[in-house]
Amino acid sequence: MHYFYTPDIRTSNELPLEEAAHAIRVLRLQIGDEIMLINGKGSFFKAKISDIGNKRCFFSIMQELPQAPIWNGHLHIAIAPTKNMDRIEWFTEKATEIGIDEITFLLCRYSERKVVKNERIEKILISGIKQSLKSRLPRLNDMTDFKKFVAQDIPGGKYIAHCYKDTERVLLKDVLTQGLDATILIGPEGDFSEEEVDLAIRHGFTPVSLGTSRLRTETAALAACHTFVLKNEI
Repeated sequence: MHYFYTPDIRTSNELPLEEAAHAIRVLRLQIGDEIMLINGKGSFFKAKISDIGNKRCFFSIMQELPQAPIWNGHLHIAIAPTKNMDRIEWFTEKATEIGIDEITFLLCRYSERKVVKNERIEKILISGIKQSLKSRLPRLNDMTDFKKFVAQDIPGGKYIAHCYKDTERVLLKDVLTQGLDATILIGPEGDFSEEEVDLAIRHGFTPVSLGTSRLRTETAALAACHTFVLKNEI
């Protein structure tokens, strides 16, 4: 069965243009073929192609299949993007496959990259939910200044992962509470500045470690995702 992302399924019976092109030109689907649609909001829809014409593809819904949550709680990873975009794109793809609810890119003192094109990342997230058969599309936020981000009123557990050994830290896996929302900050290759760590702590973030190995930014973020999902799998 072929899967297509259709965010406007409640108000439209037409595949988005890019999805239609893939269905018609690449997969060469025909009228009457059955497909599976994902609305990105918690449901799959079994459907049948009803009409094809002028690069457009229409469908009729046969059945809605709501997907129960796969994990408890809401996971938000706020990460300083790497200089090499391939690495941050790899993270967003794999995190979506493993499980994540929200992503924010952080602008930090030692950030190597100050601009991220969300359109490209959005396509990767869509591809990720298709690959992993998830019905919920992670929320993608615009890049946010670190100081502004930590000053927000953030519900649930708040954690900052850093590598300063002279600051008391606890293992993330030991401090996560099952079912509790979690926001986890992951710094750039040069780590957060000491001032940023202190500021986060003053705003209620708990300093955490992801283990004894020194991890790259994208690896650390993925390890945090995996830790949260394992703790909260239903």
